[in-house]
Amino acid sequence: MEMLKLVWMAFLLDLILGDPRWMPHPVSAMGWVIAKGEAGLRKLFRSPPGLRVAGSLLTVSLVGGVFVSYWAFIRLAGSYHPMLAVLFQVFFISQCLAVKSLGQHALAVWEALTDRDHPRARLAVAKMVGRDTALLDEGEISRAAIESVAESTVDGIISPLFFAFLGGAPLAMAFKAVSTLDSSIGYLNDHYRDFGWAAAWLDDIANYIPARLTGLCFLLLAPMTAGGLPGVAEALWRDSGRHLSPNSGIPEAATAGALGIQLGGTNCYGGVPSHRATMGRAWRPIEIADIRRSLVLMLFVTLLFLSGMTVFIEYIQVPAWY
Repeated sequence: MEMLKLVWMAFLLDLILGDPRWMPHPVSAMGWVIAKGEAGLRKLFRSPPGLRVAGSLLTVSLVGGVFVSYWAFIRLAGSYHPMLAVLFQVFFISQCLAVKSLGQHALAVWEALTDRDHPRARLAVAKMVGRDTALLDEGEISRAAIESVAESTVDGIISPLFFAFLGGAPLAMAFKAVSTLDSSIGYLNDHYRDFGWAAAWLDDIANYIPARLTGLCFLLLAPMTAGGLPGVAEALWRDSGRHLSPNSGIPEAATAGALGIQLGGTNCYGGVPSHRATMGRAWRPIEIADIRRSLVLMLFVTLLFLSGMTVFIEYIQVPAWY
């Protein structure tokens, strides 16, 4: 079966199934491997150059191991029956996507804020972001949720879809390994600056093209948003490059421009304030309803990306190596 159809089926399966809590998720296994690998490698390597080598070994071995494992498993399943390979491809790709889970997390924040239950909203948004949430007010809780939805539109949805189109479930899962490595060890603090260097660098490379395709999708949708094409284009041109990440600034700036709000500002991590560049213009204060609006943007950007890839593959006749 064509990979095009499998990716669409995986997207629909994620909308229906999401990430069932009763089912072990591949990311959990990857996280366990990363934790064990880091503990073992840090016993062998201690100097900054050595830690860079150790982190690179962990990154290459996990990403490569994940790709080969899933490729071999699907090939083995297909040797028993072709339909087994199809089913596993669809299921594994769906497990790389975060459309439903992202929506569930964001709506939990929205529901708590709608009920004026700020303690519950802070607990809910803490599951989405790494910043301190205990003292956030209503506007800051909403901003945190919107920023998480915007950033996750790339690394949680568009990027895995992009790699699924390129190489099916094995490549999508390999990307998921890259993303998990980055979220586990890809930090710029003293503890991970050297050990997590390769993971952070590879994550930036992997998300580079998908992030810019996401920006293009936002521009195409811009005339239907509150900010319009001028608002989205201005935010992307002026603000996206000021973000600490070479990729996250694109969806955040586009979301801010589309909604007519300003994202970014000062966050606290472990009690230490950290100022992030602002994205978009503050034409109005952030509202609770903007959380749901950001989810609508995420869904339409995803559908536009899927449709664009479908047209590209169907009419350009891109050959598949898998």
